[in-house]
Amino acid sequence: MRFMRLGEPGAEIPMATDGERTWDLRPLTGDLDGAFLASGGLEHAAAAAENGELPEFDGHRMRVGAPIARPTAVICIGMNYAAHARESGSEPPSDIVVFYKHPNTVVGPNDDILLPPGSTTTDWEVELAAVIGTRARYLSSPEEALRHIAGFAVSNDVSEREYQLQRSGGQWSKGKSFETFNPLGPWLVPTAEVGDGSGLGIRSSVNGEARQDSSTSDLIFGVAEIVYRLSQFTVLEPGDLINTGTPEGVGLSGRFPYLQAGDVVEVGVDGLGEQRATVRCPGLDASAPKRTH
Repeated sequence: MRFMRLGEPGAEIPMATDGERTWDLRPLTGDLDGAFLASGGLEHAAAAAENGELPEFDGHRMRVGAPIARPTAVICIGMNYAAHARESGSEPPSDIVVFYKHPNTVVGPNDDILLPPGSTTTDWEVELAAVIGTRARYLSSPEEALRHIAGFAVSNDVSEREYQLQRSGGQWSKGKSFETFNPLGPWLVPTAEVGDGSGLGIRSSVNGEARQDSSTSDLIFGVAEIVYRLSQFTVLEPGDLINTGTPEGVGLSGRFPYLQAGDVVEVGVDGLGEQRATVRCPGLDASAPKRTH
């Protein structure tokens, strides 16, 4: 079972789908949010759908929103693939590198990516995202940590490299928190169907040309290890989003041009779906992101 949200921004409808049928979850919850996840909502909803207790819904023409309501935190892990660390000019880290994005960066998987005014160094970064299902603090092991993960999704940690590196003052979040800089989805897929998140193909392309092609098995710190380590210095709440790092093949490597208005960015992770976003310049094309279906 996969979980998604359909509709215009701020009016998304929570849904479940098995790939053939789609069910309206509004009899059970107002949204796919932390409270729903913490209550075991994914399991209850899947059972209700399979038992014929939920109305079916035809939403194939509706905009696809992010598969979770606005998270309270977006926590990101940097340089978590060895090859990406090297192309960034760094040695692989001995501990998790952590930075944050503003939660309002999270948009739907096919919504436009808006270039910051004057930006010439905006980059793509496909990532496996984990969503926290139950409150996690001072966990005892990665095995325990896995039980606190509700599920997984495709994330694009869009980055403006000049602000991240040259204008950062050492704080990466300057280049990470522009509007639309975290397309998410299309689905939230429960941990029971994904396992620990390893062994999944992960890829990106720009204008149909391949950029990244790797596997989540190449993560330096696996997802459960990340959640375990994060819990030692921050309390993770239901609905929190964790971006786990990107593989090599980004613009920062110098092998590819950075994004320009009109580019089409596609990213995907095996079993979790695909995204397709168009890059636009708000100063020329729009004052707010266009929402595509």
